[in-house]
Amino acid sequence: MVIKYHKDGQLDRYDIAILNALARDGRMAVTDLARLIGLSKTPTQSRVRRLIEEGYITGFRAVLDAGKLGHDHVAFVEVKLTDTTERALAAFNAAVRKIPEVEQCHMIAGAFDYLLKVRTRDIKAYRQVLGETISALPHVGSTSTHVSMEAVRDDAF
Repeated sequence: MVIKYHKDGQLDRYDIAILNALARDGRMAVTDLARLIGLSKTPTQSRVRRLIEEGYITGFRAVLDAGKLGHDHVAFVEVKLTDTTERALAAFNAAVRKIPEVEQCHMIAGAFDYLLKVRTRDIKAYRQVLGETISALPHVGSTSTHVSMEAVRDDAF
């Protein structure tokens, strides 16, 4: 994702440049970052610290090659719940966060309630996660699976 502006105008062009640079390379040295955005090291460090404190930067992580690690099977799962009260949604949300194979979970406005991105080593492992874990989540009424054949674009944000 490339940030071009901030909707509330609270971030200036230097802040936006910092966010874009760190999104591409979170391990970039402050001196390189400062040179890239056109500020000296001290104000760049201060801005990065402020962006962290204000919650614009929530962490730094390594992006792993799932294929090399033997986890290149990706399925997207549509989930329909039997109950969509706030209590039921909260129970589902809390339970799905505990499943390590679920990389993403989005509440959807549409024909189903949630869309999950599930990563496993193969279809057999996926079937086990679906049957024993996802289908057993609170208030799950039905699921529908879409298997990814190829990731044409898979950017980490």
